[in-house]
Amino acid sequence: MSDTPVLPDGYEFSADTARVDAARVHGWLSSDAYWATGRPREQHERAMAHSLNFGVYDTASGEQVAYARVVTDQALFAWLADVYVDPAVRGKGIGTAFAGRIRDHLVPLGVRRILLATRDAHGVYAKAGFRPLDRPEQWMVHTPVG
Repeated sequence: MSDTPVLPDGYEFSADTARVDAARVHGWLSSDAYWATGRPREQHERAMAHSLNFGVYDTASGEQVAYARVVTDQALFAWLADVYVDPAVRGKGIGTAFAGRIRDHLVPLGVRRILLATRDAHGVYAKAGFRPLDRPEQWMVHTPVG
């Protein structure tokens, strides 16, 4: 898409799961992400194994600076989850560009709806074309006990 925000110079997007630094990502999420604090490593690895995984990398060092995963049927629906940008590189536009690149990666699959949930990054996602649900009263959730 032509409206995809461009990553800042020195950073690159990848959809190659083999490049993901799983230990680094687990460290970020389990210790610094409000939605995943305390998540066990095994559970995180299982989630990664059943998702499309994305990263942003420093082109000079190859170090991963951002991560996200998408749960999808790869035909109609996708859930963008576990989006995390290393605090050391926040404020450079990486999050917005990253969300836009992921969105565009899903377009050829025919995905018609990409959902996400956020407590505090609405502005980041709005710049990548996300908006509140049109009819939130139609959506429901079940939270299993245990």
